[in-house]
Amino acid sequence: MAGTLRSSPRGCAAKAVWWPPSTIRHGLANERAAAFFTRQNQALRERFTAQPALFDQVRIIEVDPAAPVYGEPGSADAVLTFRNLHGWMRNGQADEQMAAFFAVLRPGGLLGIEQHRALADVPVEEIDGYVSEAQVIALAEAAGFVLEARSEINANPRDDRDHPNGVWTLPPTLNVPEGEDPAVYRAIGESDRMTLRFRKPKA
Repeated sequence: MAGTLRSSPRGCAAKAVWWPPSTIRHGLANERAAAFFTRQNQALRERFTAQPALFDQVRIIEVDPAAPVYGEPGSADAVLTFRNLHGWMRNGQADEQMAAFFAVLRPGGLLGIEQHRALADVPVEEIDGYVSEAQVIALAEAAGFVLEARSEINANPRDDRDHPNGVWTLPPTLNVPEGEDPAVYRAIGESDRMTLRFRKPKA
């Protein structure tokens, strides 16, 4: 999921962006994946409905990741995306996503990226959830963004990135092979993640 934020009289209005199951490609377009994303979509909507005091200004929109449009050009103050880039890179959609983020942001707007972190560049065909900071930075800079800050708030030194089912072996997914002890992966915790802040230049 990704989100865009804009100023409003009450502080902040947001869009939660969802990619429909019909847009899943490159090996993910199967019944299991479609069912998973349909459940997640519904759960998100139910959560927002159940907590109107928190989410009454959130609007969910569905976007085709191959041709994304997140709003009117220059209409957002910030864009946040959480652990999405590996899928976009694997599906050949990362450049389009970065261009769409750049387009929707006002000059001076912010792009925040959280992503599972590899220690070195990963060939696209070998991506198992992790990509390098250098790969992410290169994608953002190619779209026109400038790297402004890094944070280790989502770092996890216990994650050695060597898991039988990639990052999805770890919590919260815990896709653990049959016969293995899930407690081993719970002890590792969630993945090691980069947290990067970029800015769209004012001019």
